[in-house]
Amino acid sequence: MQSAAYRVGLVFFPAFDWAISPDHPEREERLLYTRDQIAEEGLLDVEGIQEYRPLIASDADICRAHICVPTVNSVVTQSHRIAAGGSMLAADLVLEGKADRAFALLRPPGHHAMRIVHGSRGFCNVNNEAIMVEHIRSVYGADKRIAIVDTDAHHADGTQDIFYNDPGVLHISLHQDGRTLYPGTGFANERGGPAAYGMTINVPLPPGTGDPGMLYVMDHLVLPILRDWQPDLIVNAAGQDNHYTDPLTSMSFTAQGYARLTKMLAPDIVVLEGGYSIEGALPYVNLGILLALAGMDTSAVREPDWQPEVAAESREVGYAIARTVETLQDMWSARRDADLEAIFGSGRFFHRRREIYYDTDNIAERQTEQIRLCGGACSGWRSIRSEALHAFTGRTVRIGAVIVPRRACAQCRRDAQGEFEQMSADARAGCLDFAYLQDIEGNASAVRS
Repeated sequence: MQSAAYRVGLVFFPAFDWAISPDHPEREERLLYTRDQIAEEGLLDVEGIQEYRPLIASDADICRAHICVPTVNSVVTQSHRIAAGGSMLAADLVLEGKADRAFALLRPPGHHAMRIVHGSRGFCNVNNEAIMVEHIRSVYGADKRIAIVDTDAHHADGTQDIFYNDPGVLHISLHQDGRTLYPGTGFANERGGPAAYGMTINVPLPPGTGDPGMLYVMDHLVLPILRDWQPDLIVNAAGQDNHYTDPLTSMSFTAQGYARLTKMLAPDIVVLEGGYSIEGALPYVNLGILLALAGMDTSAVREPDWQPEVAAESREVGYAIARTVETLQDMWSARRDADLEAIFGSGRFFHRRREIYYDTDNIAERQTEQIRLCGGACSGWRSIRSEALHAFTGRTVRIGAVIVPRRACAQCRRDAQGEFEQMSADARAGCLDFAYLQDIEGNASAVRS
């Protein structure tokens, strides 16, 4: 067998003792066949491919990315800590020079988990990529420019939320059009907050998109943007539910397409996200990704039922993708000329309201948020007030949260502390159940009513 052209660190965690339910799409068997396929192909014996045991994410690791209500332990299991820790280890392997590239092949997934976490949504409790990015910036330097390219069929709304106003993270999500698939978001006009406008790029794709369309987007949009922005690290959130056999989506991507996409993107780190065709897709897609990361031959990667027509696209789908790409190219080129005052206002704060549904735990959340329009290197502090109705218990949980970003200026720190003191008083008076202060460069704290 050929050796690997690139050293690849494989972090494998199947979470065989965790599942939402025995017959849920996100269950123990998801990676069982993948493990068997990798072993049968002898890849664990290839020189240059080495398997590592994951780390376990601490409360501090999780709290850099999330505000967990009421506590970390109330929403995070040991399996979630290990999945997040495995992603962190994948980054360590690359940044410490132990591997050229890393593949965090693990579950549970995470890209639907937002900054505020009341429970599970889209099968996700905590966001593995976000925890990993904050780990990188805490350990290896806050100046690192990181691009996350999410190729899951579902819009990465959690990752978008966490880095919505973060100019140091470029987030590109390729997904099935939100008008046809959960979570119903991810449109081209969702472009980021006042300090990071244009750094969120959503590529909604029509149902039926296959290899030609996905690779067209990579070649004509994603790669040119990455060449222009010049990130220090490229992370691929490699959801595999774009596959033609996936039971939850309506896409037509193949294992060969995934392998070619990985070769084109050349990511430093790959983190598994969704993908629920347990036997028909995941073993072959993961095989293709691993071979591509290692710089090995992927030409023989095929699903047992593969036929040339499974990845074919209609002419209408191809035209729709080309039009979307042209629009997004123009938006990227013109982002610096955008009239931010017209978009976000000229006052001290930008305000937005959102309604968020936790489909897994049946929680309906309403958020009001304000972002300080600060300018310069400071992206501005944020405050969020959230009410979450837990349908199973009938209880409404009301919280306030203040977020102090990296490189916050002295004035924003003072103002944020003042807002947190007001929220703490509201909690003591019974107007809120909890008040949180998230200092991303420091620690998170909470006050219970």
